[in-house]
Amino acid sequence: MGVSGVGKTTLGKKLAQQQQVPFFDADDFHPPTNVDKMSRGIPLQDADRWPWLARLHQLLQTESQREGLVLACSALKASYRQVLRGEAPPLPLRILFLEAPYPFILQRLQARTQHFMPPSLLQSQFDTLEVPTEALRLDARLPLPVLIEQIIAHYAH
Repeated sequence: MGVSGVGKTTLGKKLAQQQQVPFFDADDFHPPTNVDKMSRGIPLQDADRWPWLARLHQLLQTESQREGLVLACSALKASYRQVLRGEAPPLPLRILFLEAPYPFILQRLQARTQHFMPPSLLQSQFDTLEVPTEALRLDARLPLPVLIEQIIAHYAH
């Protein structure tokens, strides 16, 4: 999890490939109205996110029958992460929090093409972000192989 441009998809794809589990990008599950809003530089509100989060929870519930999966998802607030987990009983999610300073991520977003979220929305994501206490925190500035090693080492215990 983390703000847009932090590297969730890149890390998620590599981790899923190494662990031989399916990869899903939460951006692919946004309804067209959300994509349109973000494309126009309008930040999403909680009301925009609830249907999207419900779809992702359903995906996690369905896919939880497998040996695992990787989902790249912003999940910026604790309440969003709770929707993903669900209730009775909650899904056992392992949350990885990719973080980096605003200027570093802004530079990445400015270099990125073919994505609906413009760099102008980055500040709204930082404003919304509630840093998780239950997550493995990772520095997105580290090389991908180092991040993968850190994740594997952390969960090997």
